[in-house]
Amino acid sequence: MTFKRLCVFCGARHGKRPEYTAAAQALGRTLAERGIALVYGGGNVGLMGVVADACMAAGGSVIGVIPQALDEWEVGHRGLTRLEVVDSMHTRKARMAELSDGFIALPGGLGTFEELFEVLTWAQLGFHGKPIGLLDVTGYYAPLAQMLQNGVAEGFMKPENAELLLREHDIDTLLAAMARYRAPVREQRIQNEKQL
Repeated sequence: MTFKRLCVFCGARHGKRPEYTAAAQALGRTLAERGIALVYGGGNVGLMGVVADACMAAGGSVIGVIPQALDEWEVGHRGLTRLEVVDSMHTRKARMAELSDGFIALPGGLGTFEELFEVLTWAQLGFHGKPIGLLDVTGYYAPLAQMLQNGVAEGFMKPENAELLLREHDIDTLLAAMARYRAPVREQRIQNEKQL
């Protein structure tokens, strides 16, 4: 699988460790160097701003999608290839998913978790077959990986659903795993997401 655009979910803060900022910079540069456009939440703060600035500085293309209500709070980035201002968080997430061939989560907080779990849920339900990766910087997502395994062990998740999330510590390894990813064949239980 080759990627034209990848969506990156990440924090509107920098976090406590310099490794988080370094990873966001490296990911932005890597996407640009590989000719993969970045799709992200459109903010100019925290790791969001870092990954976008790094991609742009390396000659990449960046599309930001931000709700009107957050345009000032997250400081909508005016230096992008394109910034789309939308009406809601729901529209933002749907639009980022529509624009992207896959998803990567860098460290972040509740918003990052929520975006990640929504695309995972959509994958579980068969709404998309795009790869979803965690760039697990300094083991930030180790507790999340353990939680997913606990969900399997306790009978709330099928093992194959926990395996929808690709987790790597290295950008090149993660992108290679995402390129090899093939979505599982799923029973078509729900014909259209709009029916939910």
